[in-house]
Amino acid sequence: MKFIKKVSVLFIFALAMTTVNAQKLKSFESSIEKKVGPVTKKLPYTDVISYLGHAAPGSEDEVKDGKKFYYIYVWIPAVAPELGLRMMSPAGSAKTKNAIIGAGYEDNKDSEDFFDTYITLERSSVFTADKIADSASATWTKLASNDDSSEMPKQPSGSSYNSLLRYESQTGDPLKALTKGLYRIGFTTYKTGEVNGTFLAQIGSPVKLPGVVMSNTIEGLLEQMK
Repeated sequence: MKFIKKVSVLFIFALAMTTVNAQKLKSFESSIEKKVGPVTKKLPYTDVISYLGHAAPGSEDEVKDGKKFYYIYVWIPAVAPELGLRMMSPAGSAKTKNAIIGAGYEDNKDSEDFFDTYITLERSSVFTADKIADSASATWTKLASNDDSSEMPKQPSGSSYNSLLRYESQTGDPLKALTKGLYRIGFTTYKTGEVNGTFLAQIGSPVKLPGVVMSNTIEGLLEQMK
């Protein structure tokens, strides 16, 4: 009996440690590499904007290809050579500086709910701030997407279902260049079903981009830009 109890205690401890480790978020690295002696390392993004939010079932913005999509709108005030995007659910205890707090996060930050993240980065046909209010008729171009990333922490389930992507500007293609303008983060689950839980979304850039704002609504984005 003592042996069984010891094994049970060790198992519970190991499970607890796995959950704790799942909340640890590493430095957000860019695709830019630098050789330091015999080792080649990726340089971290110099500018990282964090958004803490909550997705509730039935509050999706759009159903696309059978999946319930939610959006976070992003104003990028300058040309960027590269943008990185990553999402983790649940938000957990990841340390973030000056994070933007999205609707529903404070009321649900202690929730244990999480979802299998799937993310997209899209650029709109809106390039000036005065056109954002009329963005309902904007054209959206998907630049990149990601489902599972081994670079991200594992979820409490033990699965590597958090997401990360890096997108380098394609200056030779006007539709896929990272210009000043309105962007959005789209997120859902890989499998068809409800999206439910807290999340941390981060956008990174290898250059400083003062004035980046994020909101789950266009109205909220405009309010932040005042």
